[in-house]
Amino acid sequence: MPLSRKLNVLRPSSADAALRTVQTETRGLAALAEALSGDLGTAFDRACDLLARATGRIIVTGMGKSGHIGAKVAATLASTGTPAFFLHPAEASHGDLGMVTPSDVVLALSWSGETAEMKNVVFYSRRFRVPFVAMTSRPDSTLAQAADVALTLPRIEEACPHGLAPTTSALIQLALGDALAIALLERRGFTAADFHTFHPGGSLGASLMHVRDIMHTGERVPLAPLSTRMDEAIILISQKGFGCLGVTDEGGELVGIITDGDLRRHLNGDIMSRRVEDVMTRSPRTIGPEALAASALESLNSAAITALLVVEDEKPVGIVHLHDLLRIGVA
Repeated sequence: MPLSRKLNVLRPSSADAALRTVQTETRGLAALAEALSGDLGTAFDRACDLLARATGRIIVTGMGKSGHIGAKVAATLASTGTPAFFLHPAEASHGDLGMVTPSDVVLALSWSGETAEMKNVVFYSRRFRVPFVAMTSRPDSTLAQAADVALTLPRIEEACPHGLAPTTSALIQLALGDALAIALLERRGFTAADFHTFHPGGSLGASLMHVRDIMHTGERVPLAPLSTRMDEAIILISQKGFGCLGVTDEGGELVGIITDGDLRRHLNGDIMSRRVEDVMTRSPRTIGPEALAASALESLNSAAITALLVVEDEKPVGIVHLHDLLRIGVA
């Protein structure tokens, strides 16, 4: 057998490597979850108290892979209602420490807790009494000993077969950073509406718009009262262009809807001379004006329909169509 073929036989498949990586990192997350049920959970509560009391920003810092994770954690904190930014420790030593104030809290990530570039950040925080939280795997490290609160991560196996490239360690740093962001989000009562304030662009921003912002109102809403003849109703459906017609009672409350499906189901009889109440579907699916656009899309998809009447106090105030969601980029 040629040497190249022998090597291919001996070489493990990429899928095997992927599976091994995911399994190793899953064990790391399981170890983190177990640690949070013990001493790490107690420290986590203290860290959240310290971060929540900050009147300034959360200054996240870290070097190398911990720095990349730290930048993501800072972005997640900022987007979920906790003002934060990432401070590169090397740049901090060349003037960027001026960004840090006593009203801030420093969150420092270092797996070893002995990152040389972090020295000046630690010294500065201690000198000017800036609260300091460390995330490290070594409780006896310089970083952990200097911190007001040390979040000690469990010592785990790296997915790298040589045990060198930060893989599992980076993942559990990220997971704990996400946990901090979500815990602080819940403490602040941060809502989907608040989230929209920080995410106005793209499909995420669009999905967080309210139905009232995109619905059609006034004369555009296809409505007819009870006792309307079906020949008139069909003209209204055609004129309004939404493929449906809401039916209201004498008090203006919505009592039914006529859709293309209702029309098809009644084609065998003399539909033109009948009344809307004979054809309509009672208790139609509706949505409120304060609901999110994402909720409107979910309702349309789950019911396999293309339009929803918008109702407030049992009365129709608008209509939203799938095309409206497409137009703003939700669907």
